[in-house]
Amino acid sequence: MDSKRKISLSLFFVMSIIFIILIVNIIMNFRDYGLNSVEHKAKAIAQTVKHSLTSHMVNGVIDNRELFLDQIAKLENVDEIWLSRAPAVIEQFGEGNNNEVARDKIDEDVLQEGIEKTVVEERIFGKSSYRITIPYIGTADGTIDCLSCHTAKQGDTLGAITITMSIDDIKEAGMKTVFNTIVIALVLIIFILIFVNKLISPFLTLFESINRVMKKAQSGDYSDRIGLTKGKESDKVASWIDGLLEKLQTTLDDIEQKINVFLVHQKRKKMDPLIDVKSTVNRLADIYRFRKTIEHDEDIKEVYNRLASVFREKFGLSDFNFIEADTTHKDVNVVYMEKEIHCQAQEGCRADRTNTIVDSCQFKNMCNKFNDDVKNFYICIPYSISNDLDFIVSIISDSEEEHNRIRNILPSIQDYIDTAKPEIVSKKLMYILERTARTDPLTGLFNRKYLEESVKTIISQVKRTEIPYGILMADIDFFKMINDTYGHDVGDEAIKIIAQTLVENSRESDVVVRFGGEEFIVLLYNCDENYIFEIAEKIRIAFSKKEIPVGSTSFTKTISIGASIFPTHTDNFWQCLKYADMALYEAKDTGRNKSVVFSKDLLKDGELKEEY
Repeated sequence: MDSKRKISLSLFFVMSIIFIILIVNIIMNFRDYGLNSVEHKAKAIAQTVKHSLTSHMVNGVIDNRELFLDQIAKLENVDEIWLSRAPAVIEQFGEGNNNEVARDKIDEDVLQEGIEKTVVEERIFGKSSYRITIPYIGTADGTIDCLSCHTAKQGDTLGAITITMSIDDIKEAGMKTVFNTIVIALVLIIFILIFVNKLISPFLTLFESINRVMKKAQSGDYSDRIGLTKGKESDKVASWIDGLLEKLQTTLDDIEQKINVFLVHQKRKKMDPLIDVKSTVNRLADIYRFRKTIEHDEDIKEVYNRLASVFREKFGLSDFNFIEADTTHKDVNVVYMEKEIHCQAQEGCRADRTNTIVDSCQFKNMCNKFNDDVKNFYICIPYSISNDLDFIVSIISDSEEEHNRIRNILPSIQDYIDTAKPEIVSKKLMYILERTARTDPLTGLFNRKYLEESVKTIISQVKRTEIPYGILMADIDFFKMINDTYGHDVGDEAIKIIAQTLVENSRESDVVVRFGGEEFIVLLYNCDENYIFEIAEKIRIAFSKKEIPVGSTSFTKTISIGASIFPTHTDNFWQCLKYADMALYEAKDTGRNKSVVFSKDLLKDGELKEEY
């Protein structure tokens, strides 16, 4: 049922209730008025009869009262009139000429109680009547002394008069009045309904149109409009609402187009574009905060940690790895591990090689680089960061439901990867530049600058852990002869071979540095005099067996090594390095191709005190 019909029916119902109450009130008031009129008329007749009978008695013509009563009974609307004597009067004077005794219980009650009684008999389609029985009370007051003739006391009931009157004329007048009132009220109701309907019809049309438009807007459709409502004021309101909806729809469309510039990878659009815009704006705000944060991160490792935090807290991922693939040097490395490494990506990453998503749900054993113990689902997504750097995200899940959820959030993940791209590139470049500044380009070893920057850390570590460092200083014997005889190309090859030898014969915890020219330094972590000499000899012998190619032939060379221990020999690192240098010179002065560990005997008088 539409609103217009509801309001019309409600208005009709309310007016009908008012009309019914009005009619009932009129009927009751008219009835009370009619009955009161009849009662006053009856009482007037009763007083007239009383006074007339008293006069008849005084004048001695009481026996002619029948004629008088007959004349009274002929009055309009008087149906019947009779007298009833009290038992005391009957005993004194008899029952009278017309058997003036109580006719019914009502007469008896009135004669006994002395209280008047009325009886109304109302019939809608039959005769209606009104009966009143009024007692005559004996009194000695006034000009007439009732007690002078009657053997009675003051206040005794001497008799009663009963009058029955027709009230059909009152009933007919009332029904006529009620009928006229009903006709007038119905006409008035119809007029009011027509007037109100015409007055509120435009607003009802407006309300129904608003209801229709808002219902569609609630479901996400903002294209519907209210239109005309055939009312000046309502049309104005409709125009305002239509204008607001038009602005809303235009704004939403414009926002959607603008957002597409920032978020290429949109989620599936929802039913309500307003909610979708809100969600997308929230995503943009989150991504913007992420971008502003990583701009101030110190290095690429911190960026990866920040990205991992987003994966954990925003996307609810618990097992994933970040992999870097250097497309120029074909080098693949795991740069972040949340739990553990599940695949041998260093041996070749399928996602990077094919540049496509590798999904375990597509085919059993999709990637043969994953460990055999991986029974869960996995998905690897490659992202191109720059021309020579790819970034692969490997995500592990333990259920198909979780795996499907991950696939659904891949667009959002890519939004964060795309946002991080500039910072990854810039911080990766900065890392490469810093590494280049601290790395020897010929051998790939750390250079003197790196050593100088690391000394403070080494000293702090030694003081904190009390674990000593061994220092080896190695130098190729007669290196200048190689350059003079074979040229600098062969000399460079000799430098590379000794660098390779030093790396091969040292541990991952050790640091190999090209100190300058043909001089190299090896910092041996946690080492004593026996171990340092053992390592020095191992390196010396290994290098002496290396073949240095020259065209179609080759030759071998030897090295001399000096060693010292920090802080055993001195707690000044640079002085300890000088002690290793002194041991190196001792090796060269005493025949070369040997290893010498520093001792105090190498110090000359006044040479190298405790300052450096």
